[in-house]
Amino acid sequence: MMAGNPSSLSSLSLPCTLHRSFLTLSALTLITFTFLSLKSLRFPLQYSSSDLSLTRQVSGDGDLEELSDVYHSPEVFRLNYAEMEKNFKVYIYPDGDPNTFYQTPRKLTGKYASEGYFFQNIRESKFRTDDPDLAHLFFIPISCHKMRGKGTSYENMTIIVESYVQSLIMKYPYWNRTLGADHFFVTCHDVGVRATEGVPLLVKNSIRVVCSPSYDVGFIPHKDVALPQVLQPFALPAGGNDLENRTTLGFWAGHRNSKIRVILARVWENDTELEIANNRINRATGHLVYQKKFYRMKFCICPGGSQVNSARITDSIHYGCVPVILSNYYDLPFNDILDWQKFSVILKESDVYRLKYILKDIPDEEFVLLHNNLVKVQKHFQWNTPPLKYDAFHMVMYDLWLRHHVIKY
Repeated sequence: MMAGNPSSLSSLSLPCTLHRSFLTLSALTLITFTFLSLKSLRFPLQYSSSDLSLTRQVSGDGDLEELSDVYHSPEVFRLNYAEMEKNFKVYIYPDGDPNTFYQTPRKLTGKYASEGYFFQNIRESKFRTDDPDLAHLFFIPISCHKMRGKGTSYENMTIIVESYVQSLIMKYPYWNRTLGADHFFVTCHDVGVRATEGVPLLVKNSIRVVCSPSYDVGFIPHKDVALPQVLQPFALPAGGNDLENRTTLGFWAGHRNSKIRVILARVWENDTELEIANNRINRATGHLVYQKKFYRMKFCICPGGSQVNSARITDSIHYGCVPVILSNYYDLPFNDILDWQKFSVILKESDVYRLKYILKDIPDEEFVLLHNNLVKVQKHFQWNTPPLKYDAFHMVMYDLWLRHHVIKY
């Protein structure tokens, strides 16, 4: 009966027409969304190709063109870095005992110099703002390194740090907006990590910029930042373009203060192709003997010490010796920016027994490429005062800039 009723046919066709229209609209929306997504992948941060070309012209970063192969995403780095330089602001809490907080830590030399340089650099940089309402992040200026220099025990350090953070929470409204997610502190010395581990508010909530970023002691890669441990000042000039002098396969000398170092020395100290010393080189043997050896080595072995990190890694980079990372659970500095596979050899600690054979199996042309890339990243592992573009300070700030984007309040 319904088939002969024109009004019934009309009433049935209307929903069908609407249904087809809806499907068509959905398909167009999906196509448009896909196109825009692909376009954003090619040119992130809503930059067009013309914007990108202009950025290259006005930035004058011709040296970055040759670095493109050592970055995970060179275009993203260029554009994000430019945005960071233009907009990033950090507020530094002014409160606290001047002998403990917000003072340059003990010194700007030695293997913990990175902490001292950051404190110095943040004060003289354009990222600092005195207006907390303009700040993207808040710096908690805790210098456990300086506390250590005053003979403060770990237990008392924890008490001092916790008391200071609680005073900031009570006095200012900024911590409570994000429960500290937009706050960060910086420590290179192992004692700084140990002292702050006793303050759960810092460990769980704030951004920890540390030289010992080990996954198995609570380091959270998407939140925390790996600080490069740099032994400054470097005793000798940077290495590079000196491949003809690098005739020895590999080198390590140092204290046996970890299991992996004990094994390394025991297995390879008598090898004729690897130069492995089971202790530090005696200074009485000559001036800067240890540092001069870096210039003659193809690979420099960098085993973890009491922590996963070692200043030997940045020594190797500076002197042009390809670092061999021999440390488990190590989130390498700037790992989300730089492709460490392009300028280093990353091994598991269990690979120590096959170390020589792994290095000998690396073709000469691959070693040359690793060495050349290593020279390209040297500037990223150098501290300066005042800070210079793309140096270690700016790379740390860039990592912080990336972290601040995930904070919502």
